[in-house]
Amino acid sequence: MTDATLRQGGPRPAVRVERRLPDPPGVVWRAITDREQLRRWFPCDVEVEGAEWVVGARITFVFPPDVIEMTLTGKVLSVDPPGLLSYSWGEDILTFELQADGEGTLLALANELEAPHCARNAAGWDDCLDRLCGVTPQRDGWRTHFDAYVEAFSPVLGPQDGPPAGYKGD
Repeated sequence: MTDATLRQGGPRPAVRVERRLPDPPGVVWRAITDREQLRRWFPCDVEVEGAEWVVGARITFVFPPDVIEMTLTGKVLSVDPPGLLSYSWGEDILTFELQADGEGTLLALANELEAPHCARNAAGWDDCLDRLCGVTPQRDGWRTHFDAYVEAFSPVLGPQDGPPAGYKGD
């Protein structure tokens, strides 16, 4: 799916990706805050200081070494279960908003980041949120999404970077 939108007007742009999930917000909240559940769909392991999502808690993000040798750090910025979670992810800010949608949940992920990284991160979040929804991304899905986002975002943001140096994925 390539439906990320671009938000501008702040100090940095943000990409926003939405998914509708059949589960209520409380269940989706656990999927975005429980370390074991995050491992199923998030791009790296997420270690929260004290295992508590509280404002100010430090977070360590360890990527699988077969994908990239990278560890990022961050900090919990806001928590309001089961509707809002925001934290820094390296230099980026991730904000998850959950709204009841009938018996399910509308999940919106906003990633505030540097302009040249918008297409690659939007493509990555498409794949990650598809996994959260139980959809296995196609082998070349990231590249297809990335190419579409480059076409959409480049006229507005300028040239878009591909994967970071050292990336070993497909």
